[in-house]
Amino acid sequence: MAASPSGVAPAPDPLIRRAAGAPAARVPRRGRLLALDGLRLVAALMVCAYHYTGRGGVVSASWHASPDRLFPSLYRVAVYGNLGVQFFFVISGFVICMSSWGRTLGDFFRSRVARLYPAYWVALALVTAASFALPVVVRPVRLDEFLVNLTMLQQPMGATRVLGVCWTLWVELRFYVLFALFVVVRGVTYRRVVLFACVWTPAAVLCHSSGNELLRQVVMPEYAPFFVGGLALYLIHRFGSDLLTWGIVVMSWLLAQSEATRGLWGPHPHRDPYVVILVVTAAYAAVAAVALGWTRWASWSWLVTAGALTYPFYLVHEHLGWFVIRVLHRGLGLAPWPTLAVTVAGMLALAWLIHRFVEKPFGPRLKRALKKAGTPGTAALS
Repeated sequence: MAASPSGVAPAPDPLIRRAAGAPAARVPRRGRLLALDGLRLVAALMVCAYHYTGRGGVVSASWHASPDRLFPSLYRVAVYGNLGVQFFFVISGFVICMSSWGRTLGDFFRSRVARLYPAYWVALALVTAASFALPVVVRPVRLDEFLVNLTMLQQPMGATRVLGVCWTLWVELRFYVLFALFVVVRGVTYRRVVLFACVWTPAAVLCHSSGNELLRQVVMPEYAPFFVGGLALYLIHRFGSDLLTWGIVVMSWLLAQSEATRGLWGPHPHRDPYVVILVVTAAYAAVAAVALGWTRWASWSWLVTAGALTYPFYLVHEHLGWFVIRVLHRGLGLAPWPTLAVTVAGMLALAWLIHRFVEKPFGPRLKRALKKAGTPGTAALS
């Protein structure tokens, strides 16, 4: 969810060249896949809708009423919004495979660190500050909690998550590590990506019956199919369609819909399992449309901005949005729909500020700092 796509148009090659890991026969035409930027923002807005109008708990406390009473029609749609996370994972598999092609392990490491951490640190500071300003929404963050959250490794440490959405970053980080160790370290090729997908998929299936929690944390059976589907769809985009890669996509979709239905339908009485399957299918279909080149018509320049806003928006929207809702609706008496509109617009504006004044200037600086020859650990990865 955190990568910025820089696309590669497909150039079909013979299967034997792919299996050997050989380079493409023709140099692919490069161009940004703007549709992916738009899809990433759609996924983020789905999650936002769920956090503002599709659940209870702190959300109900901020609205001082259950969202299903304030937004009865929207609520019936928003309860499926958390499937935007699974949508993100399909996109992430596609984008990480694309962006790591032709890069060294060091390049991959530096790009991930520079992309993820600057905006994350700022979002962490903002939510921590807000927890002291309005502790009725979220209790004040302790110093030890803030410090361990700076690492992005608070979840495996068993520490409190300051940003509620950061559990997905822990999932992404594990995917990056697996992909780096088994694919990027030797150079990304068609053969290595296929082998990785064909090993990870059965490992995820068998992991369900292992009873080993450490193995589950590493293999991630509930999320692996979504990443695998994205990886295979990028191979289709780069090399063209074939039975093997489409077989991987179909197998991953079959497993993904089962994981989503079991994990997200049962715990929520207002979800329909058929709708869950439909949303998962739509996510796969949307990324498949990009892979097949059916979205080249989506060439609007504002999609670049949409993609740039997605990650900071995703980081700040949850807790800070609850603060804004409480102030505007309960404090100032603004009606529900205007409150919702102002809150979403305000979070998008804050995301733009973080992108413009944090990510753009400091991301490249952090990457250059990591690349300096005086950093032996980083230089060894190149």
